[in-house]
Amino acid sequence: MAGNPRNGRPYRRLVDAQRAMGLPCWLCGHNIGYNLDPRHPLSFTLDHLVPLSRGGSLLDPANARSAHRRCNSARGNRTAARQSQRASRRW
Repeated sequence: MAGNPRNGRPYRRLVDAQRAMGLPCWLCGHNIGYNLDPRHPLSFTLDHLVPLSRGGSLLDPANARSAHRRCNSARGNRTAARQSQRASRRW
């Protein structure tokens, strides 16, 4: 009987270890509200450098990053943190 691996003890340990580091969001660089309600857009979520849908490891600490919920959702399953800035209209 296979359950959701994100409910398992190894995943919870990884999330707790990442939260304990208190790092800023790896996508935008701003501080994360670690004490905010988990549904708040600026609350902590565990993001994966290589998305799980692209073969990233769920439990590898080297693949784990701290991110805002909003930044993590906006990134989706893209591998690049941010695309290059668009060119200014002022030439």
